Amino acid sequence: MAKALARHILVKTEAEAEQLKKRLDKGDDFAVLARKHSICPSGKRGGDLGEVRPGQMVRVIDQVIFKKPVRVIHGPVKSQFGYHLVQVFFRD
Repeated sequence: MAKALARHILVKTEAEAEQLKKRLDKGDDFAVLARKHSICPSGKRGGDLGEVRPGQMVRVIDQVIFKKPVRVIHGPVKSQFGYHLVQVFFRD
């Protein structure tokens, strides 16, 4: 079965997600921003979602994790929880 290692930052607004993405593009540290801004419990771990398998995450995030290029920051991606910035380290 496929699996992937991913991390994300979850915020309430698209504007906040866009602002964080700009900071990431300039080289800000993903884990630091996740700890400071993410409203997901994973924020405490720098946004680390650990090993994820298909179907574990909400569908829109699942699709980013298993279909989009790795080592790129994707988003903002909207879910019922808010707006996500997602980065996948590897997938098999």
